[in-house]
Amino acid sequence: MKLENKNKGLLLALMGILFITPDSLSIRLADIKGVNSWELMFYRGLIPFICLFILLLFVYKKNFIKICLAIGYAGVLNAVLVALGNITFVASLQNTNVANTLIMISLAPFMAAIFSSIFLKEYPNMRTWVTMLLCFSFVIYIFYDSYESQKLLGDILGLATAIIIGASSVVIRYGKLTNFLPSLLLGKLFTMLFTIFFVSSLALESSNISLILIMGVFFVFVPMCLVTLAPRYIAAHEVQLFFVLETALGPIWVWYFINERPSDKTIIGGIFIILIIFIYTILESKDKKTS
Repeated sequence: MKLENKNKGLLLALMGILFITPDSLSIRLADIKGVNSWELMFYRGLIPFICLFILLLFVYKKNFIKICLAIGYAGVLNAVLVALGNITFVASLQNTNVANTLIMISLAPFMAAIFSSIFLKEYPNMRTWVTMLLCFSFVIYIFYDSYESQKLLGDILGLATAIIIGASSVVIRYGKLTNFLPSLLLGKLFTMLFTIFFVSSLALESSNISLILIMGVFFVFVPMCLVTLAPRYIAAHEVQLFFVLETALGPIWVWYFINERPSDKTIIGGIFIILIIFIYTILESKDKKTS
């Protein structure tokens, strides 16, 4: 049975986010095992780079160079954003609770809406603006809690990650006729080139090698490809809304396996943000069905 484009896009987005939900746990485990932040960022660039290089070489063969050069300015800009997002995401997780980071990232669709209105002249409706204001009010609530517990830096980096993800989705929409998988390849190369200057040693303990490999292949490379392909079939903001699943499931993995419990304010603020986004998504989908 052949899937329609809409269903294909939804399936790609769903599978991508389900693969990415244990990523925060794997980063926290690497931190516990003593893997240096810069080493971790380097390998999170290197392993997906190698996998993506092999995949693109296998698919495009003699056209590999041609397809890489065809990404244009939008592809290069997206690659820079991918590299920055990789760095701020890991840095955020290592400076605050996993739940806080993922709650900040759940704001990415609304960051994309703001950037779309500024750069693409695609203006969000009133419901979107109200939803954004409500979400930001609870983000401020969580920020206040982080300020008291000296985790504000991690939350700010998480918010920066959401801004970068939102900007990346708008760049992808702007260059929607371009194949952005080579842009991801370049993004991972930029990640390696930037972090290598801060890495003291690339040697990993044998107990950490399997964790880093699993993280790089299944929690970075696979979901990265699926989520990048999804906007070819559905709107970028629809893909971004699936990240709410990561916000809900990511902290549960960490809470269950290493007993990192979010603060009460984070739990309360997170529940309201997830609920607001869920209601927004349902109302938007109903409007599209009736239009």
